[in-house]
Amino acid sequence: MSKAADAVRETRTSLATVFRNPNLRRINLAFAGSAIGDWAYATAIVIWAYDVGGVRAVGIWFTVRLILMTIATPFASTLVDRLPRRTVMVTTDLARGAIAATVAVLIWVDAAPISVFVLATLASIMSAPFRPAVAAILPTLVDSPDELTAANGTTSTIDSLSFLVGPALGGVLVTAIGVPFVVVFNAVTFLWSAALLIRIRVTDAEAEVAAVRADEAAVVEAAEELVAVAADERVPAAVDVAPAGTGGGESEPETDTGTAADGSAEKESSGFFAESMAGFRTIWANRDLRLVSGVYSAQTIVAGASAVFMIEMAVQMTPFGSRGVGYLDSVMGVGAVIGGLVAISRASAQRRATDFGVGVVFWALPLVLTAVWPQLWAAFLAMFVIGVANPVVDVNAATILQRTAPDEVMGRVFGALETALIGAMALGSAIMPLLIHAIGLRWSLAVLAAGISLAVLPAFGHLRRMNAELGEPDGLVLLRAIPMFAPVEPKALERMAQSMVRLEVPAGEVVIREGDEGDRFYVIESGALTATFHGEALSHMGAGDPFGEIALLRDVPRTATVTADEPSVLYALEREPFLDAVTGNSEVNSRADDLIGKRIPTY
Repeated sequence: MSKAADAVRETRTSLATVFRNPNLRRINLAFAGSAIGDWAYATAIVIWAYDVGGVRAVGIWFTVRLILMTIATPFASTLVDRLPRRTVMVTTDLARGAIAATVAVLIWVDAAPISVFVLATLASIMSAPFRPAVAAILPTLVDSPDELTAANGTTSTIDSLSFLVGPALGGVLVTAIGVPFVVVFNAVTFLWSAALLIRIRVTDAEAEVAAVRADEAAVVEAAEELVAVAADERVPAAVDVAPAGTGGGESEPETDTGTAADGSAEKESSGFFAESMAGFRTIWANRDLRLVSGVYSAQTIVAGASAVFMIEMAVQMTPFGSRGVGYLDSVMGVGAVIGGLVAISRASAQRRATDFGVGVVFWALPLVLTAVWPQLWAAFLAMFVIGVANPVVDVNAATILQRTAPDEVMGRVFGALETALIGAMALGSAIMPLLIHAIGLRWSLAVLAAGISLAVLPAFGHLRRMNAELGEPDGLVLLRAIPMFAPVEPKALERMAQSMVRLEVPAGEVVIREGDEGDRFYVIESGALTATFHGEALSHMGAGDPFGEIALLRDVPRTATVTADEPSVLYALEREPFLDAVTGNSEVNSRADDLIGKRIPTY
């Protein structure tokens, strides 16, 4: 009972933390509005498509839409890393809102069905960068790894709730006022989302990254124009165009983005293609990302197959016939809401990787239950358990990728993952009818469950090792409490903490000596130390106090001697990672100057 109470308390605390953060509150409220509108819209369009062309029209449209989204996603997600992520989300919302309004008009005037299908498909393609942008921007809006997991859990829970509310709302509205009005409702939800997202305030770190990207793009464009002019005027090929800030030197034949220096359309296209594939390359080069993506794709094979086997389960295992699929969906949706809360409650458990693996396994094992007992209770219980498992998988997978992938390719990594998941879903939906035709529903469910479980279970050894790597590094709490580092983006602060070394210093030991070269920055975890200058005491320091920054920032010898008064524990950060964090951020640099200004008169 106490464990259940602890879980409820942890969930309540995590949700409160998320909604106290104005940026996270806005992004989740925006997502809630557009997700509910999307599900209502999807229900309305399916009903319209069925009325127009029957089940064949629905099937063809879904297949074409899925294929085009698979192709478009990696290229669309490149925009997430090229442009400010908030801009990508707002623009996507506005574009989809305009398309939805146009679709509503076309349906209202009874236009040719093909025009509606084309625009509805275009709306799906336009949505491709939205989720990668949300996943990529979240790490810049949180203050800790636990808050990131809670934020992902909240988003997943909202997604599950929208899955319950949206289709029901869509069905009611279609019956009451008609399809065009539901589509207009969806357009309004996109405006709601855009209005909230535009108020998000990104960190200074992200703003600087966006500025650097813009500067790099300007340099590349200028270089290409100069080279093109040189080529037109037959200037000798030995003329070099060096990137700004390099001081000259020999230039490479291609720019950083892979765009050819000769400016030819063919090579520029090739460069953009290579840039768009960076997400796939990043996943393939990192064993952790590769493993998580592979296991996640195994889960979505089952998700794709469920579109087929749930209909058969409804017909064979319930007294409701094909209508029973709606009840199974609802039970799964209820499970997903509970699963989202479970994922949030475990945000501080530090077992993200193994929780992710367990969630995937529980997408498969319940199918064995229905294969052994093909009855109503088994079908409902299986769908409930799978519903609970779904957000556990989604939340932990997203958190792992956010904490592992480099920020500069974060959008493309999520785009690559999305492409893989859509492809796996397509595979599952393609093989399931063949299995059912060949060996029947019960054996098909058993084969599917066994295959996915055997693919995932061997990965648990590596997933357990990943838990330690994904945990909050020692020393991060100390760095977070230092005002100088308050503007540092959380992921960058975490990299600093990972570079720190823990030192145990006995009483009387000199940590730094006046006149020596500065090589480290220190933070005190426990104990007491005294700073002296020419033998005279300047200050006494205790837990949480930093020291040693002046010699590093001003590139001067140590300005004081620091000695341990009692056994003390310190964290030391080498010169390079310290300077990278301070000099790469204008506000951090300003705060460091203020700190030095206060200390230099004393020293």
